[in-house]
Amino acid sequence: MATLYTQQSQNIAKTWFLMAMFFALVIAVGYAVAWYLQTPALLYVAVLFALVMNVGSYWFSDKIVLRMTNAKPATLEQNRELYNIVENLSITAGLPMPKVYIVDDPAPNAFATGRSPDRAVVAVTTGLLQILNRSELEGVIAHEMAHIGNRDMLVMTVAVVLAGFIAIISDILLQSMFWGGGRDRDSRVGVIVLILTVVGIILAPLAAQLIQMAVSRKREYLADATGALLTRYPEGLASALEKISGSSRPMQKASHATAHLFISDPFAGTQKRTIAQRIGGLFQTHPPAADRIAKLRAMDV
Repeated sequence: MATLYTQQSQNIAKTWFLMAMFFALVIAVGYAVAWYLQTPALLYVAVLFALVMNVGSYWFSDKIVLRMTNAKPATLEQNRELYNIVENLSITAGLPMPKVYIVDDPAPNAFATGRSPDRAVVAVTTGLLQILNRSELEGVIAHEMAHIGNRDMLVMTVAVVLAGFIAIISDILLQSMFWGGGRDRDSRVGVIVLILTVVGIILAPLAAQLIQMAVSRKREYLADATGALLTRYPEGLASALEKISGSSRPMQKASHATAHLFISDPFAGTQKRTIAQRIGGLFQTHPPAADRIAKLRAMDV
């Protein structure tokens, strides 16, 4: 279906942009710390780290996300209906059959990951399978297939890995500065450089989070609309979103790093949210469920 492919080139370009920004952030922080500590080797370490993480995030992002969510391969014998739905929608969308995974979690949710349609994965929670009927499950899987077709999951999974590693390297560099001595901290230039470098290291994870949010909430609206076009039945996904958003169960292994991969915010209905997420929804990973449902029910397919 042509609609599935309209965003591919933009999302591939966005992935390269994310990787370039990650590289620049690591190099900038590494250079500042290396200059301050008078240890040029740190800059080379930062360059090597950025290169390795860029390559790793691209090639192994799906495996990393599956491990983070503790997803396990689904068996055909125990999940035949799920397999049939995924297979039928793959044919309809003109996409390769993705691997199917199950997350043992009573909270209803689902996500897609993988760097390309040939290596795509669709994962659903046991809670989702328990509360949805067939048409609702089809709507959810169609939503995830739309992410695969649009290459949304490529940029989303790369963003997850890069944002996490930015936080790690920032913490390591910050500690090395305080324990490594460095240039004369009593001089005015030394104090200014120290302050700017520390501020930069502290803000690097926030910058990485902002880069991660480059996958805008419009991606969810687009996947909803494309998924509804795949099934030709918007009410299926709308009803599924009502049930999912109405659940009071938080995901057991919910992570802010992977939250934007899911069809619904895994922290919804709980108090386990960051301060930034509470400030006017600035860092919200998903549009309001009510808005998504209203748009689906207003569709004329």
